[in-house]
Amino acid sequence: MNKRRIKKIAIIGSGIMGSGIACHFANIGVDVLLLDIVPRELTENEKEKGLSLNDKVVRNRLVNDALTIALKQKPSPIYHQKFANRITTGNLEDDISKVAHVDWIMEVVVERLDIKKQVFENLEKYRTPGTLITSNTSGIPIKFMSEGRSEDFQKHFCGTHFFNPARYLKLFEIIPGPKTDTSVLEFLSDYGEKFLGKTVVIAKDTPAFIGNRIGIFSIMSLFHTVKDMGLTIEQVDKLTGPVIGRPKSATFRTVDVVGLDTLVHVANGIAENCKTDEQLELFKLPDFISTMVVNKWFGSKTGQGFYKKQVSPDGKKEILSLDLDTLEYRSSKKAKFATLELTKPIDKVIDRFKVLISGKDKAGEFYRKTFAALFAYVSHRIPEISDDLYKIDDAMKAGFGWEHGPFQIWDAIGVSKGLELIESEELSVATWVKDMVASEIESFYTVKQGATYTYNIPSKTYEKKPGQDAFIILDNIRKTNEVFKNAGVVIEDLGDGILNCEFQSKMNTIGGDVLAGLNKAIDIAERDFEGLVVGNQGANFSVGANIGMIFMMAVEQEYDELNAAIKYFQDTMMRMRYSAIPTVSAPHGMSLGGACELSMHADKVVAAAETYMGLVEFGVGVIPGGGGSKEMALRASDTFRKGDVELNILQEYFLTIGMAKVATSAYEAFDLGVLQKGKDLVVVNKDRQIATAKAHAKLMADAGYTMPVKRKDVKVLGKQALGMFLVGTDSMEAANYISEHDQKIANKLAYVMAGGDLSEPTLVTEQYLLDIEREAFLSLCTERKTLERIQYMLKTGKPLRN
Repeated sequence: MNKRRIKKIAIIGSGIMGSGIACHFANIGVDVLLLDIVPRELTENEKEKGLSLNDKVVRNRLVNDALTIALKQKPSPIYHQKFANRITTGNLEDDISKVAHVDWIMEVVVERLDIKKQVFENLEKYRTPGTLITSNTSGIPIKFMSEGRSEDFQKHFCGTHFFNPARYLKLFEIIPGPKTDTSVLEFLSDYGEKFLGKTVVIAKDTPAFIGNRIGIFSIMSLFHTVKDMGLTIEQVDKLTGPVIGRPKSATFRTVDVVGLDTLVHVANGIAENCKTDEQLELFKLPDFISTMVVNKWFGSKTGQGFYKKQVSPDGKKEILSLDLDTLEYRSSKKAKFATLELTKPIDKVIDRFKVLISGKDKAGEFYRKTFAALFAYVSHRIPEISDDLYKIDDAMKAGFGWEHGPFQIWDAIGVSKGLELIESEELSVATWVKDMVASEIESFYTVKQGATYTYNIPSKTYEKKPGQDAFIILDNIRKTNEVFKNAGVVIEDLGDGILNCEFQSKMNTIGGDVLAGLNKAIDIAERDFEGLVVGNQGANFSVGANIGMIFMMAVEQEYDELNAAIKYFQDTMMRMRYSAIPTVSAPHGMSLGGACELSMHADKVVAAAETYMGLVEFGVGVIPGGGGSKEMALRASDTFRKGDVELNILQEYFLTIGMAKVATSAYEAFDLGVLQKGKDLVVVNKDRQIATAKAHAKLMADAGYTMPVKRKDVKVLGKQALGMFLVGTDSMEAANYISEHDQKIANKLAYVMAGGDLSEPTLVTEQYLLDIEREAFLSLCTERKTLERIQYMLKTGKPLRN
């Protein structure tokens, strides 16, 4: 049997979804052919230029405009702008024959069955037998689409539903058609997880599949609850956001972004096609939603929805909220609930649910109502939309950004407690849940030997959740494999002689406990193991050093202690590099400041594609003081080649720090020099990251790792570079591009990266650079304006320019 490989894909339809999917395939190195229809009339601009409908530029206008708009989006659909070169555009008349040479054809046209069937009829004339052909529909039954097509077409056809935006949302639903070959499903499952970096869920061909069926129910249920309880949209967004592990956009902001029209379209589809759904009434639109649809208040795309941006006559921007009773916009009101205050000390979202449902205020009532409705609903969807409960949880986490799926939340509250809530709301639960409890099984999930097991309804026993073998799930091994623990880290044995050091501080900041834990991990690894991974599976790798601790020492003028603390940080980073065992850093999400410095000092970095990495210390009025400034000078020195203008190279590295540049993907981090080509690598599926990092640590250990020799050959340019930098910062300050304090920080950085005011280019040791870096950092901590910047960042989370 030939091994199927995807070298080229054709995406049919270049709308928001089609362009987004095209960009994500380009992200992973696939050659993309993006096709759309030919315009039927000329624009005014085209008429003025004397163009005709036969000109190629006109015939490809729709597809080219759509791709251009997509590539300008923020956040970007593409890891690196140069990856857009992997996309070729064309139209469905001149270029449709090219689909004969692709490995996969994906249709992403408008959600109308007649149009989709017409597209498939045309594609089949040119499609090579054996080529995968799929539809990215969000709700049209797959069985209708392939009617009348050939045997080979139907065998290789199914639904492959991405969620928008395709780069960021991890859900990838695969929906088999009546005749889809099982080998096609197996291939797409493996490809989606391994190459596209997705959470793959094989769904049944039911209306809205899994993610949207539960997600739209959840939102429609809220629309009715908000009116019944007399809550405001700000209150609901406060209750349904990060406090319960959902995105910051919560409910109403999310609907504004997605578009109310899109939501209503899917809800209407469910109402029309799920006549036996016990909650059918909830899919009927409340009056306020119907009015918004008539008014075309769809959200961001129409300039107003549940929220509306307004600029006052004095130029101040204000976000107004919709009053659901009067349907008029008003100033936003802050939402506050006593129950939410009780959850503030509880860091782990999963531990908050018991507190939330026992609240004595409106928030407690809201959670009891909404969770009861959600639990009852998902129980009845098995086996209708899925035979397996874990697929519902996976779909909600990956498609809607929920930290925990409905059955995981139910487990956290307690299955019996969940049944009580359902009864108190006079709702019914599926019989299988009652049977499960009657047989004294008290949870939907359990962990055995580091693996997740899930309750299987037909067999009435726990079965191992499939697809885990490529992953290491730290939550599952933490208790059984713990080697050491303090307030900042847990050190786990990953097996095969490799340790993992996992940060456990608030936002994974690096303070004294974390540094002590890192040193302990290196001690243990050097003594009893073969390698060390520094990785965690939190929302972000780390937001950097604990600036609160630095602020307290600086305010108290405890400069000796502060100097010792900075040196401890530097020494720990240097131990990451100069230890007897290989060290691998596994950054993901925000990896800023000290976290970036840590990765730069590891032997290897295995970064998730979604890693936002940079040295951002300028924002709090200091320079990188944990070896970051030294390391950028060293990396510049290592790139000097004979005949280079060395000052220009050094300036690039200087600007990366001076402008506090942050990569918006791991691939951009190579451009900034914080990741290194040929040494560091990128993993698209974050779930595989720890396992991949472990494999590389093991590989280095098995290859006969020896401790690197400390560097004494870093070429610094001295006065020549320092002079150039000082002239540059002087002119920038004179032109008001930077403040006086910005200039002071930049000059301190210039001094470090130039290696001081040496009279000529000189080779120096790393320690020499670390000492002047620490001195510069410390001197900036004595500045009032730096303390103001740190204090402002601690209060607001935003940088202050003073």
